[in-house]
Amino acid sequence: MNKTDSIARRILGWKLNRWDRWYDYDKAMFIHESDFQPEHNLDHAMLIVDRLKDYGYSFTSNGESEASFNDIHATGKTLSQAITNAAYAIIENNVEDRSTFWAQLC
Repeated sequence: MNKTDSIARRILGWKLNRWDRWYDYDKAMFIHESDFQPEHNLDHAMLIVDRLKDYGYSFTSNGESEASFNDIHATGKTLSQAITNAAYAIIENNVEDRSTFWAQLC
């Protein structure tokens, strides 16, 4: 599972429908992998920010290349890349404590 796929499935709650697309049950629509590129598109990255805000994370940024969700900080060449890296860091940091974290997200 790559970074984008992990974020789509674990944070956004999309289900893998086929090797190249997810299904968003909330909006009842398919999302092709080429239509969700949060590292390259700020609007897509902001979907991650909005979802994590729903789960109680506060988002801060320097506006250019740093993003933080609570105590998780990440950088990138662009803000969208920094947001994606920070979201993925949340996933990686919560591997040990899956029961409580994933229960909140699902």
